[in-house]
Order: sequence, then structure tokens, then C-alpha cells
Amino acid sequence: MGQTLAEKIISEHVGRPVRAGELVIAKVDVCAVQDGTGPLTVQEFKKLGKDKLNNPERTILFIDHASPSPKKELSNMHTTLRDFSRDYGAVLSEVGSGVCHQRLIETYVNPGEILVGADSHTCTSGALGAFATGMGSTDIAVAMALGKTWLKVPQTFKIEVTGKFQSGICSKDLMLHLIGMIGADGATYKALEFCGDTIDNMEMSERFTLANMAVEAGAKAGLFVADEKTKAYLKEHGREDKFKTIQPDKDAIYERIIKINASDIKHTVSCPHTVDNTKTVDELGEIKVDQVYVGTCTNGRIEDLRVVNDILKGNKVKDSVRMLICPASKEIYLKALDEGLIKNFVEAGATILPPGCGPCVGVHAGILADGEVCLTTQNRNFQGRMGNTKGFIYLSSPFVAAYTALRGYIADK
Repeated sequence: MGQTLAEKIISEHVGRPVRAGELVIAKVDVCAVQDGTGPLTVQEFKKLGKDKLNNPERTILFIDHASPSPKKELSNMHTTLRDFSRDYGAVLSEVGSGVCHQRLIETYVNPGEILVGADSHTCTSGALGAFATGMGSTDIAVAMALGKTWLKVPQTFKIEVTGKFQSGICSKDLMLHLIGMIGADGATYKALEFCGDTIDNMEMSERFTLANMAVEAGAKAGLFVADEKTKAYLKEHGREDKFKTIQPDKDAIYERIIKINASDIKHTVSCPHTVDNTKTVDELGEIKVDQVYVGTCTNGRIEDLRVVNDILKGNKVKDSVRMLICPASKEIYLKALDEGLIKNFVEAGATILPPGCGPCVGVHAGILADGEVCLTTQNRNFQGRMGNTKGFIYLSSPFVAAYTALRGYIADK
């Protein structure tokens, strides 16, 4: 009986073949926390009585959720992470470096590894062929101390996507379509294994978007086979020697197989207040917006910014709309500067935010007023996500976001 991709990666870290449903203790390669979850992790780590980290060079503390800090309480949390990094030798990713999930794929995670992070969107790194998953702060503290974690090997849904997208359609539309199809809890504690010729032809940026939002269907991980595009991405970031590929077996057992024809996908939007409340843009009617936000660990990569630039260049953001653009990392920000994108965005009337999570987490840099509507490229739209329970959040691709900023209502042309 063959194994899925999740089973194979976990088996390598357990030291024996494992099957879905087993409870196992697995070796961990990378541990990560951010400034929201990190202080509690530090507190729990110190309770364990350990005087050192198991692997300090691969224990990463990110200051990204409130970056820079908007109030003293959060500044004190940042100090906690800085002090811990200094005292225990952990790696610190400072203010302005970028969102943890983007920084992890740029610098820290490799194919075939296990990454555990105290953040639900840790699954982003699954696009590199790693088993990457979010856990609670206490579990991460134990992993930091012991270099191991316990987990249940997940059942796997095979997501087979074939065919070619229509013009302007991207993986964000595909993922919103999939979540609308199976529900926000439709894949709870499953691994989503993406395959098919559409996936094979995708650039890494598109795969990262799919892996990032796997958790929005309840999934434990979103996984891809590492291929030549993965290898090229690693080479670009100085890690070509870390490339390896693990293939699922042809006779692997999947709990469910979902087949999607890419040519059927339309511009898709998640409506308030759940990600699975999806409609296509042509079904929405004219929904006016107050704010458009492009960025986050979902769609803040240079490829996303290029899409927005192609639409905004030479045009003006609607007077009634605030448009915020936030590169997901310093590396992306520098590329956008070099390519002239930032200049074009500012000339179009957009406001540029420093690399980080920005308004996505509702802490600073774009909190909504009562009754305001925001269209955003982020991954989550539950009530209060952007700092106000009386706000309304719609999720979309960068393509739809750019046209919406120009029109003043949700639009794709």
C-alpha cells in the first residue's frame, strides 16, 4: 500500500513508515513564532526549565504583526522576543523584514522538512514540498526545547487541477473556489495535496497562495511535490543544495479526490464574514468599497504587485477609495523599487506600507471605521479581522483588487 506526500515526509522524520491516523513523535527541522504568539511561547519555554534551544539556528522569532509597533504594550512584547533571541541565540527577524511566512520560504525552509509555527498560516511553506503546519504556543515551546513534536498523521485530500486558466484568473480564484466548494471546515485536519498539469505549470508564487490558504478549509497542511520550479526558487535564494523531491506513491490512499477544471474558474470573491461565502464577481452587483488592501502572506509577492502595477500604471485610484499596498518582505519591497512599481503606485494614489502584516490582523495601518467595506488580497475575513467588528471584508485576487481600486466598487475590468 502506497503513501501520500504527507505520510512520506512524516515517515522520514519518525524513522519508520507511518499511516494516516497514527499518533507519532516526529523530528522538527524549523520552529517559528511571531510577535503575537511568541511572548507566550517564550513564557512556556522557560517553564520547561531548559537552559538552551535544541536548534537555535533554526528557531526563528518574527516581528511582523505589529511592525512597527503602534502602542507600548506591543513594544514590550517585541522586547521580550529581542531579549530571548539575545539570551538563547535564536534568529530574530526584525521590524521591516517582512511577514514570517514569506521570510520562511525565502530563507529558512527546504523541501522534505517539517516546520512548526505558532501561526495558522505556517502551511505556506508546504509549497516547497515541506510538511509545514501551525500549532499552539505551548507545542512550539516544546518543539523548540526538544527538536520534536507530536502529531496525528493526517488523511489526505488529493486536489487535481487540470487545464488552463482564463485571462486574468489566478490561483487565488482557484483557492476561493475550492473553499467555497468544500466549506471552511471541509478539510479539517486533512492534508491537501495539490497536483495536475495546472499545478505543474504554476509559478511558485501561485503555489504559495494555495498552500497559504489550505488552513482556510481547515487543513493541517497544503502540500506540493518539489520540482524544477522549486529548485529554481531555491537557487534564486541561495539554497539550491537543499533541493530534494519526494513523490507520493501511485497507489497512495486518499480520503477524497477532488478534480477541478481550471478553465471553469472565474474571478471569485469571499463575502463577509466567512471565507467559504464565495461568489463570482459577475454575481455580486455593484458593491462600493472604502478601502482596498494589497499585500499579506497570501498575495504580497512581487508577482502580485506586478499584476496590480499593470492595471494601475497611468491610472488613478478612485477618490472615494483608500488603497494600501504592502510588500510581504524587504526583498520584495526592494524588487518593487528597482522595477519602478512603488513610484507607479504612489503616482496612482496608493499608500505604501512597510513590509509586514499591516491591516490584515487589525492592529494598525488600516483599521476600518464602522460600516466600512474593504476588499483585500488577504486570506481571512471573519468579523473583526481588520480591527472593527462593524467592518465588512471581501477577499479577492490582486487582479480584482486593482480594478476595484480604480472603479470604487468590486470589479474585474
